[in-house]
Amino acid sequence: MNTAQTSTLSRVPCTIVTGFLGSGKTTLIRHILEKARDKRLAVIVNEFGDVGIDGEILKGCGIETCPEENIVELANGCICCTVADDFVPALDAILAREPKVDHILIETSGLALPKPLVQAFHWPAIRSRVTVDGVVAVVDGDALAAGRVAHDHDALAEQRAGDVSLDHDDPIEEVFDDQIACADLVILTKADLIDAAGMARARAALDAELPKGVRVVSVSGGRIDPAILMGLGVGTEDDIENRRTHHDDELEHDHDDFDSFVVEVPEIADPAEFAARVTRAAEEADVLRVKGFLPVSGKPMRLLVQAVGPRVSHQFDRPWGAGPRVGRLVAIGLNGLDRAKVEALLAGHDAPVPA
Repeated sequence: MNTAQTSTLSRVPCTIVTGFLGSGKTTLIRHILEKARDKRLAVIVNEFGDVGIDGEILKGCGIETCPEENIVELANGCICCTVADDFVPALDAILAREPKVDHILIETSGLALPKPLVQAFHWPAIRSRVTVDGVVAVVDGDALAAGRVAHDHDALAEQRAGDVSLDHDDPIEEVFDDQIACADLVILTKADLIDAAGMARARAALDAELPKGVRVVSVSGGRIDPAILMGLGVGTEDDIENRRTHHDDELEHDHDDFDSFVVEVPEIADPAEFAARVTRAAEEADVLRVKGFLPVSGKPMRLLVQAVGPRVSHQFDRPWGAGPRVGRLVAIGLNGLDRAKVEALLAGHDAPVPA
């Protein structure tokens, strides 16, 4: 075996899981953790917002081969912008674990551009120890079948109609295009919500953008054989400069097109009634994404709430810990998201009228 092959085999493979807000990344990763029990895994979760909801969801799996200490949350900003400050220390911590990890899953925020992150694998402090096994782009199939890259584009369409300067400045579609351009594999989620005609539309939309040879796999509920996306052995960092994106000529990028904040919610009585509040917030306040945990009266388990636009799901997740039962939700929307209105709607009140 030559030196190059030995070096590759000695490095820990990393799968970068990218995808827009609400596309199903966390659900997919949770399923992988539950099924890939022949490997010792670690996860780096990059959140957009101040509260690590996705990390908490994954820590609730209770899987021996991926204990809670192997799930590292980065909440100080987009991982593609804070590689030196956050990503390298996270890798250091994971690679120092005993027993050694076999594979690392990296869940980027919905706003992250994968290319700068993959390029960081050329850094001497990283390259000798890890390699990019593959970049997996998770795409909301239900949204794509409806001609959108995310589930709620109504607010964006209104802005574009009122401001001609936005005609060629669509942050959501640019992020989507950049994620697809860097993908080694595309996972088309929510296939159970799409009929045959919708699936054909979604696949046609992907085929128009995907680089040649990139495979598309359709899934429902995040259920997939881990072998399909782990062990690709691509070494994406060696080819990343050939993958052209919207931001190739930029020295840096920002996420000023999006706002996020945390909303504290008191104990609720009826999960279905609260789900209706979330739907109203999406429809009336242009909220793109809501996720978090809530206490329910008389229930020892915390309620996990996740919403993509007006579509809301909720389920009991795990018992509350020893601390206070405090409901906290992250709300994400386009720049200018009206915090007071969102808080009022989630509290079940009409939004306050400006003086």
